[in-house]
Amino acid sequence: MSSLERRTLLFLPLALAACGFTPALAPGAGATRLLGKVRAADPTTRNDFDFVERIEERLGRPETTGYDLTYRIVTETVGVGITADSRTTRYNLKGAIDYRLTDATTGAEVAKGRVQSFTAYAATGSTVAGLAAEADAGLRLMRLLADDVVARLMAVMAAGG
Repeated sequence: MSSLERRTLLFLPLALAACGFTPALAPGAGATRLLGKVRAADPTTRNDFDFVERIEERLGRPETTGYDLTYRIVTETVGVGITADSRTTRYNLKGAIDYRLTDATTGAEVAKGRVQSFTAYAATGSTVAGLAAEADAGLRLMRLLADDVVARLMAVMAAGG
């Protein structure tokens, strides 16, 4: 690591403090209002379960309901690696989630949006290996999307939402 890179890393906290940066989950920060208070809609599919599990990992299981989170998950599998004999060996799993956070007491909308991402998996080897790779890709995608939703919700709350 060059000395320029080291100096940049040393001064980064000072630069962040100077611009008014405050951690979203600092004591008293707005995003702490989400912890243990977001109840996601009941899951019905594997993707829903993986998404809700990650939301609860990040924000905690709802002890009291302060906010309701509704969501709609859409995924699409696209073959991207094709051999000369027309066999697909690699897939991209694309996903999008439309979400809406409402105040459970008043029903007022607090935040809404859409997040998108993708992951990939290989379909080489046995059928069982291919199915396992596909399931793992689905789990990774739901975790990525849930992390993005949580980050956006925290940003809205930290900004006074």
